[in-house]
Amino acid sequence: MTYPPQHLAATSKFLSLVLRHQPQTIGLTLDASGWAVVDELIAQSALAKRPLTRLLIEEVVRTSDKKRFALSDDGSRIRANQGHSIDVDLGLGAVEPPAKLYHGTALRFLDSILASGLDRRQRHHVHLSESTATAMAVGARYGAPVLLEINAGRMFRDGHTFLQAQNNVWLTDQVAPQYLSVVEPENAS
Repeated sequence: MTYPPQHLAATSKFLSLVLRHQPQTIGLTLDASGWAVVDELIAQSALAKRPLTRLLIEEVVRTSDKKRFALSDDGSRIRANQGHSIDVDLGLGAVEPPAKLYHGTALRFLDSILASGLDRRQRHHVHLSESTATAMAVGARYGAPVLLEINAGRMFRDGHTFLQAQNNVWLTDQVAPQYLSVVEPENAS
């Protein structure tokens, strides 16, 4: 079955809500690692008047441009790969990052970020990318985008921990201003 793109996008947003932030809105239970039983997700979503099918869930997982979700090997469970505001343990081990990582933000936040650094806010981690294009796309969601380069290699040598989510998003607790620089637009590609 083929689903319209707007239906897939709306379903992805709904799954982000219940798998990353507010499972209680539909009475869903996540385990300590953030996994939900797919059959329970389908049942609880139906009760909340947000019908889901296994095929629709599989299509959202398969087509998500950012690979936001993962299904267990047997397909019985689903979880968000990162971006949680609720307490979950994704079981990620610390790894050495590439020398440079990137973060996209909106121009209106730049002065504050350059003064105090990047903070995880309500999420568990600051999200970073190896791709300038991905970082710019994230920044554009919030206004005129600005690309920040993070000296991840130096951060790592200075004792900061980095994790890499299943969808290749890099995660860290915070990025202090001394590790940040603004990438000029002509150098952003």
